[in-house]
Amino acid sequence: MRRLLFFALLAACLAGLGSNRIFAQTHSSPEPLPPSSGDGADSRAANTPGDQTVDGIAARIEDDIITESEVRELSAFQELVDGKPKTRSEIIKELANQWIVRGEAGVAAFPAPSEADVDRAYREFVKQFSSPQEFQASCAALGLTDTAVRRILAQQLFLSRFIDYRFRPAAQVDEAQIENFYHQEFAPQLEAKKQAVPPVEDVEDTIREVLIQRAISDRAAKWLDDTRDHLKIDVVDQGAKP
Repeated sequence: MRRLLFFALLAACLAGLGSNRIFAQTHSSPEPLPPSSGDGADSRAANTPGDQTVDGIAARIEDDIITESEVRELSAFQELVDGKPKTRSEIIKELANQWIVRGEAGVAAFPAPSEADVDRAYREFVKQFSSPQEFQASCAALGLTDTAVRRILAQQLFLSRFIDYRFRPAAQVDEAQIENFYHQEFAPQLEAKKQAVPPVEDVEDTIREVLIQRAISDRAAKWLDDTRDHLKIDVVDQGAKP
């Protein structure tokens, strides 16, 4: 449920900024990065207070690397959002996807979100928890610092806005698609909940945006899959020496 709320939050933030998955900072940054709220070394450090483990290499991607601390941090954030962890391979794949997107965004000189953008996303994210205290306790249990959460949110805004910018122009939706969605998905879901179904004219704009976001997501996923297939990515066994 929290994941659904998170994506609703992200979409709302993007809409408010004039512009839509979870991203975290990887090792190298060829383009302007979103502003960080603290020491950049935080992303390289072990997540558990007092942990002195030296960072390792989780994967090599072209001439760059993904570090174990990046895997741990994104894994912790995903668990904060989902309530359950993803596998290491899933996290590494997601970090590789982010590496691809950042490279494209760098070529396009895509602008980073402002501090105000990040503050707004952070405040809305915290509201998904029952209280600020519950949010802080959940972060502490997962070894996530406030700085790390803000940095990840900044990355999400940056990369998600770029995906929207890159694929929205080709994500066209016609009236037939809107009608089909209304009759096959929208209305049946409301009827199943015993809720009134508004006329299609009242929800046309909302449905159009939902379908545009689906198209953007589908196009982005295909692009990432195709691009990743042409990259040299070597995953290092966990615990192996760099």
